Amino acid sequence: MATSPNDLLQGTLNLLVLRALRDESRHGWGIQQRINQLAEDALSVNQGSLYPALIRLEKQGLIKSKWGKSEAGRRAKYYSLTARGRRQMDTETKIWEKFSNTINLILKLA
Repeated sequence: MATSPNDLLQGTLNLLVLRALRDESRHGWGIQQRINQLAEDALSVNQGSLYPALIRLEKQGLIKSKWGKSEAGRRAKYYSLTARGRRQMDTETKIWEKFSNTINLILKLA
């Protein structure tokens, strides 16, 4: 059975969140800003999609959270990758690269 567009988008968002957390812990807004920065503002993630993804990833044990203070001095929940999350990010990156290369090949031949 083919992957639905919603599954593809959810999986892509998961990968983007994991990638945004690769180098350091970030709070939700920081994750959103990092994704925008890495995408050079070619796409944006809205909070209505981001926060359910963070909850889902934490339940799966791919990220963990702890409370801290933001740059503005406010209480914020900071997220970081777990070892399992780092392995998942590496695996999903390889899958995405293969998928992307396949689509590019098809588009060039079409």
